[in-house]
Order: sequence, then structure tokens, then C-alpha cells
Amino acid sequence: MYSVTVNEKNFSIEQDGGDFLINGTAMDWEVTPIDNRHFHIIKGRKSYQVELVKMDLSQKELTLKINNKSANIKIKDKFDLLLEKLGMNGKANSKLTSVNAPMPGLILEINVQEGDKVKNGQPVMILEAMKMENIIKSPGDGTVKKIHVSTGDSVEKKQVLIQF
Repeated sequence: MYSVTVNEKNFSIEQDGGDFLINGTAMDWEVTPIDNRHFHIIKGRKSYQVELVKMDLSQKELTLKINNKSANIKIKDKFDLLLEKLGMNGKANSKLTSVNAPMPGLILEINVQEGDKVKNGQPVMILEAMKMENIIKSPGDGTVKKIHVSTGDSVEKKQVLIQF
């Protein structure tokens, strides 16, 4: 099952054998690829020219032109829907408060200072655990308020390393 948002309008899509169900209704479309970015679709007695303008697989987003009208599409697969249902999609607690140690280990390097602004995914420190170096990244954008550890410190799992 998928949840698809097209220009802020939500649809559920399921596959039932060879048919696709959109909001529970089987869709009878004839899709003919013209090339890898252009398609011709016939639905009922209507004809549509579709162009794939942009595709971002990491964000699961597409931009299509359908008969020269833009359509922004966002796709959520069953895993995205499950994480959302469990409140683990990152939107429930969007305010960045801290970075905690994911496992016990030794702080090898700290790449930020108090007062630094960090971006989502930016490396903030390196933690050695089980003879492997693990890069700890910021889970969101924020400003470093306090660093609770120093290089060479041993830390426990879930110990607060940095506060934002």
C-alpha cells in the first residue's frame, strides 16, 4: 500500500493482482512510454501527455507535467506509513534538543563548539565503539548550546553528548 500526495491531495494506492486500486477503485489506464521521460496515457476517452520533469528518489518526490500542468507528487511506502503510525517519522518531535550516544564508547573528536550553528546531517563528533569509528551527525538544524563531553571521555549508551 502507498499513500500518494498530488498537489496537496491525498490518495491511497494498492496493487490487486495486475490492477492498481486508487482509493479502492480499479483504474483502467493505457500507458504508452514515448521515451524515458515522456508518456502517453489514455483513460476512458481522454488522452494525457505526461512528462517527467524531476525525480528525487531519496525524498520520494516527482514533478510531472500533465498536459502542460505541473503536478508535484510525494510518495509514502508501507515503511513510511508504519513509521508515521508509530510516531517515528521525525515530524512528531521536530524541535532539536540534544544528541545522545547511540552506544557506549570513547569520544575521539568533537567537530563543533558551543554557539555553532549546525545543519541536519552535519558531523558533530566521532565516537569509537568496538574498534570502529562512528560519525555522530546532527539530527536536525540548530545551535549548539552546551557540549557535555570532551575528547577522550568514555560515554554510556543514551548519554547526552550535545544540547541544542
